[in-house]
Amino acid sequence: MRLALIGLGKMGYNMTLRLLEGGHEVVAVDRNLDVARELATKGSIFAENNGDAIAKLQGPKVVWIMVPSQVTDAVIQEVAGKLSKGDVIIDGGNSNWNDSRSRAAKLAEKGILFCDAGTSGGVWGLKNGYCLMVGGSAEAIKICEPIFKTLAPADGYAHVGDAGAGHYVKMVHNGIEYALMQGYAEGFEIMKTAPFKLDLHRIASIWGHGSVVRSWLLELLESALATDSDLHSIKGYVEDSGEGRWTVQAAIDQDVPAPVITLSLLTRFRSRQAESYGAKVLAALRNQFGGHAVKKA
Repeated sequence: MRLALIGLGKMGYNMTLRLLEGGHEVVAVDRNLDVARELATKGSIFAENNGDAIAKLQGPKVVWIMVPSQVTDAVIQEVAGKLSKGDVIIDGGNSNWNDSRSRAAKLAEKGILFCDAGTSGGVWGLKNGYCLMVGGSAEAIKICEPIFKTLAPADGYAHVGDAGAGHYVKMVHNGIEYALMQGYAEGFEIMKTAPFKLDLHRIASIWGHGSVVRSWLLELLESALATDSDLHSIKGYVEDSGEGRWTVQAAIDQDVPAPVITLSLLTRFRSRQAESYGAKVLAALRNQFGGHAVKKA
């Protein structure tokens, strides 16, 4: 089938290639026209802008939006103004699930269908496929399912509920990801400081075979350690893209204790501090009540 894909970043670019390999026609558009032109040499249909892309579609028109969350609303509004009743917008970015529910309701007033596609797979998705957690009405899913089945590996796609459910499930997925990554980080730091000269790359490798802690994340860690065993080239500064915060907030709203996910998020905040004022307070207090020595700045 033919669809427009707006946003050709790391994910959108490779998703376009996978769709093309699967026999779909993709009108690929990006603010960076050079990227869109490059993809056109690989089989996509070039479009100058979003309006041009939509004009190249047939009904029901399907538009997949793959842009940063901060501009998603503006892009959806622009696209919706050029669509008709029965057309579909898919948001595959990392939007907040509450926003997705609200957007679906507003689009429904115009007869435009909406799917929120929680998308996991990163830069490896082109080769391995993307796990897709999709929310939306049965009518919208029926139109778009050929796209989802092409992007996902076997058994890697599911319609998880009404609009908003896709991004909700993806949010929790990313919260769990935070906790798993933190577990590996702490474990490998303990081994790094052990009274043995441990080959951490070798350990990551053997843990990938038969161990109860084997996972794709562990495989990725092994890959990173293979090229830089001490990670000298990497600064220990860890960003978060929002989903961990939203997961913690959902846990609070739903009275669910989630200490591991919460602490993994807070640890990322700590990684961004060159010097912790809170740690200085702790040192000062120990010095005040117990006379414990402090290290001078």
